[in-house]
Amino acid sequence: MRHTAVGLCGLVLVAGCAGTETSGPETPGTGAGTTLPSASVPASVPARASCERTAGSTANALPEVRGTGRGAEVWGLMFAPLPFSAGREVKIVWRMTGEGPLRVTAALPDGTVARLTWGPEAHGGSTWHRPGQEWGTGFVFPKPGCWEITLTRDRGSGTVWLPVR
Repeated sequence: MRHTAVGLCGLVLVAGCAGTETSGPETPGTGAGTTLPSASVPASVPARASCERTAGSTANALPEVRGTGRGAEVWGLMFAPLPFSAGREVKIVWRMTGEGPLRVTAALPDGTVARLTWGPEAHGGSTWHRPGQEWGTGFVFPKPGCWEITLTRDRGSGTVWLPVR
């Protein structure tokens, strides 16, 4: 089977979405510190700035990100360090509230689309505790950039920005 359960504790939250500001720089892989959105930042923060802040890790050194939801809450658990490497498959586990099946796409602002190599595959459960149902996906991002991951269900949608080098 392609997926394994992971025991996680001491999770670190890093907001990685357009239209937010953080309390300061985050060092990838350290798991030290939490960044929180600030209400004083205009909604026009560029996607690149969002990607630069997407760098929190769990206690097991797996990066975790929280997306921006519309009628849903969205979380992603990365099974590779951020930024991802272009051209290599990466496993991402998603947790999302809402209703209906999950649909996931990934694109750059120039229209380039990432290849979904498998999934979304529903998971019966795991030790990763975030709101919503859980699915696994595999992606290959063909080139560097700040990728917009769009997650939709019949009720609820969300966006996560991920850096690829």
